[in-house]
Amino acid sequence: MDELIKLIAKYLIIVPVLINLYIFWKLNKADRKRMALIALAGGLLSLILAKIGGHFYNDVRPQFRDGSTPLFGHSNDNGFPSDHTLLASFLGFLALGYSRKLGAAVLVCAVLIGWARVAAHVHHLNDIVGSFVITAIAYLAAKFLVDKLYGSRSKSE
Repeated sequence: MDELIKLIAKYLIIVPVLINLYIFWKLNKADRKRMALIALAGGLLSLILAKIGGHFYNDVRPQFRDGSTPLFGHSNDNGFPSDHTLLASFLGFLALGYSRKLGAAVLVCAVLIGWARVAAHVHHLNDIVGSFVITAIAYLAAKFLVDKLYGSRSKSE
């Protein structure tokens, strides 16, 4: 079970990336541009909000606070928010804007990644929840801005 947890915690992130690339590839030119703009703006905003959140909330990783043994090595930095979950959850919200089924699948991947990182003792649950909250805010703000500047998504699907 430990090997499965490590595999999910470290490498499942590839699936959300591939699914978003697939969605991007299937879109028309206008929607590709829109998706790229939302990805860029939302991704940057997610990173900025994560840095701000990490500045105001310091969560010592489980191995250093609780003395638990992690399943893999990790640095002694602030655990809030989880970077892996931050990326996966943002990609989930991004995909959800183009496909309910694929977006839901990516969000399930994000939940699994978060769960595995908690199970591996490199994050606490609040690090995972914080990642989802940050990326939801960033995605919605980026989508709002892109819709305001370029209009809503075309109805080509």
